[in-house]
Amino acid sequence: MILSRNQTTSEHLSVVIVEDNRFMRESWQTIINFERDMRVLGAFSSCEEVLQSENLADADVIIMDIELPGMSGREGVREIKRRYPGIMIVMATVFEDDKNVFESLQNGAIGYLSKNVSTSELLAAIRSAHNGGSPMSPAIARRVIESLQSGSVKKDLQSVLTDREREVLEHLADGKSYAAIARAMFLSVDGVGYHIRNVYQKLQVNSRSEAVREGLRMRLIRLFR
Repeated sequence: MILSRNQTTSEHLSVVIVEDNRFMRESWQTIINFERDMRVLGAFSSCEEVLQSENLADADVIIMDIELPGMSGREGVREIKRRYPGIMIVMATVFEDDKNVFESLQNGAIGYLSKNVSTSELLAAIRSAHNGGSPMSPAIARRVIESLQSGSVKKDLQSVLTDREREVLEHLADGKSYAAIARAMFLSVDGVGYHIRNVYQKLQVNSRSEAVREGLRMRLIRLFR
């Protein structure tokens, strides 16, 4: 389903839902459309459907299931961000599978939420994504830190993370809430979210640059075989 652009206004935050569970998809759609500042621009059951939508470029935020039939949410994120880099994508997951979430973040997502979130948490996640924040759990923070320490994330990323960004990650990995981190670091809660968004963006840049380098390497191998 897709709404025509004249059914929304510039004052509304336009949301797209990509979720194969019909009950959940329709439930989220109802919740979001009940808000005065949001409208669901489209609700789809697969990445293939949303990528064929003529109005996808008008979306502000996409809530996308990680595990989808056909093209996975992880792959869908990469393709949507390639076409429309300005769209903010939040992954939805039943289990906090940090490997899949981490890959989605590297591909361009700016956060994720559990499918059992409350109504208020769902709406807060959408607004946060639109306004520059990014949710991150202790498990994902630990994976980022482990990747830095193990060298699986390259040195160019390690060198561009600031001391404050590293400190936020360490607090998160210890299980502290955003509010507790804000108090410890003399920041606002929004300030903590902005630091996390910066970490995500640097992960994505690093991932893309590695993909480009690998692509060039493979081309050279084929040329000189």
